[in-house]
Amino acid sequence: MKENSNYLRLMENLEYLKLKQFILHLDELTTESNRNISIVDLLLKLTDYEVDTKRINTANQMVKTAAFPALKEISSFDFSFQPNLNERQIRDLCSLGFLENNENIVFLGSSGVGKTHLSISIGIEAARHRFSTYFIKCSNLLENLKKAQEENRLESRLKHYSSYRLLIIDELGYLPINEGDERLLFQLIDRRYEKKSTIVSTNINFSDWESIFYDARIANAILDRLLHHSSVIQIVGDSYRLKDIVNKD
Repeated sequence: MKENSNYLRLMENLEYLKLKQFILHLDELTTESNRNISIVDLLLKLTDYEVDTKRINTANQMVKTAAFPALKEISSFDFSFQPNLNERQIRDLCSLGFLENNENIVFLGSSGVGKTHLSISIGIEAARHRFSTYFIKCSNLLENLKKAQEENRLESRLKHYSSYRLLIIDELGYLPINEGDERLLFQLIDRRYEKKSTIVSTNINFSDWESIFYDARIANAILDRLLHHSSVIQIVGDSYRLKDIVNKD
C-alpha cells in the first residue's frame, strides 16, 4: 500500500492541507488489526487527533498572548503557607464560573503574599479554556493609556483593553498614581463593568483609595464598579516570596 501512487498522492494531499495528525496516525489505524473499522470511525478517530492537537495549540497560544510575566500554576501555590486563604474558594474561581457571570476578583494584601501568583493561575486557566486574557501591571496600563491620550488614540486603546474577556491589573497602588490617571482608569473599568471580568491585585485597603487618587469621587466610582459582583480575597500573612527562607529556619 505504501508504494502505490494513491498512497503517495494521499500523503501529498495531507501535507498540503497541513493535516499532520492524519499523517502520523493513518498507518496505525489502517493496519490489519483495524481492517474491520468503518470509514466513518476511521475518519472520526483521525479528526479527533487533529481537533485535540489544535485545541492544545490554541490554548498554548492564548496563554502566550496573555503576556504573563511567569507561568505560575495553581498546583505550585503553597496554601499551607497562607492558612487564612480559603483553598476551596480559590480552586472554585479556577473553574471560571465568575467569567460566565461577568464578575470580578480583587486580591487584597501586602507585598509578597501571593496575589500575583493566584491572579496568574486563574488567568492561565482562563486562557487555556480559550477566554481572551491579558495581564498588565497597573503602572504600565496607566502609562499606555496616558500616552494614547497624548497621541489622540485613547479610544482605540480603551477598546483594546476592553475587548479581553479577562483583564488582570496587577499591583494597583504600588506606584504613585498621578493626577488624571484616575479618570483613565475609570473609563476602562466603566467600559468593562458587567460586560467582562477583571482581576485586580492591590495592597491598598478600600478605605484608603481616596487618598491615592486625586479625585475621591472618581476613586469611589472605580471601587463601586470593581466590587459590585466581585469576590474579594484578602490575604493576611507573611511574604510568600520568603517562604523557602522561613521553612529553612
